[in-house]
Amino acid sequence: MTADASYTHGHHGSVLSSHQWRTVENSAAYLIDHLRPGLSVLDVGCGPGTITAGFARRVAPGPVTGADAAEAVLDEARRSTEGLGNVAFTVADVHALRFADDTFDIVHAHQVLQHVADPVLALREMRRVAKPGGIVAARDADFGSMVWYPDPPGMDSWLPVYYKVARGNGGEPDGGRRLVSWARAAGFTDVTASASSWCFSTPREREWWSESWGGRLRDSSVADKAVAGGHATREELRRFYEGWKAWAAAEDGWYSVTHGEIICRA
Repeated sequence: MTADASYTHGHHGSVLSSHQWRTVENSAAYLIDHLRPGLSVLDVGCGPGTITAGFARRVAPGPVTGADAAEAVLDEARRSTEGLGNVAFTVADVHALRFADDTFDIVHAHQVLQHVADPVLALREMRRVAKPGGIVAARDADFGSMVWYPDPPGMDSWLPVYYKVARGNGGEPDGGRRLVSWARAAGFTDVTASASSWCFSTPREREWWSESWGGRLRDSSVADKAVAGGHATREELRRFYEGWKAWAAAEDGWYSVTHGEIICRA
């Protein structure tokens, strides 16, 4: 995704609430054992910077750079890392990173490769700016492995629409299962793969997750692209939102998001 490309989800409040919830602990735990003081880190697609801030605390005094295609979201990232002296942010295109070869000890991307036009090229760029022997790490959700219960009307049909929107925008929603394949196509031979999940089941978690996803299906760039592409009407999108809210209201509601993860040696 270039700096002027359109991120599928946009930056509606329903989307940012999910991004702002992410931390190293809940979204990059597979990488924690590799973080130590003094290392340099590039966080590609950093969004509002909450994971970036966690990296900065763990590798201080090592420098951490957060990069994102959207300048506006970097303002939020700067606010979320205020007081951390080892963090800087810049606009960057993951397909053509503006950094010299062999710059960073760790290059990380969370929920990025599923959205970009060429994930293999993106991984090659991430490898280029990593130091020899350094780490390129990525974690992406796999929408085909998402499961939930119960399945009220509206929750049964939002996902096919999302697939059409995401793929129509050049992405691959089942990116999690493809990470190893993309890494090998990018030239990596030392690839460690793993998986982990998010689970939302408490009343508070269900309410928040339903507003994040039901909300973006109704009001965000996802909704606008669904209508513009002829994939759903506004009335159908409203029904999706109502289905998400019915799921959230169910006392036995449960939702799991499986992620693929890779740690590659440059």
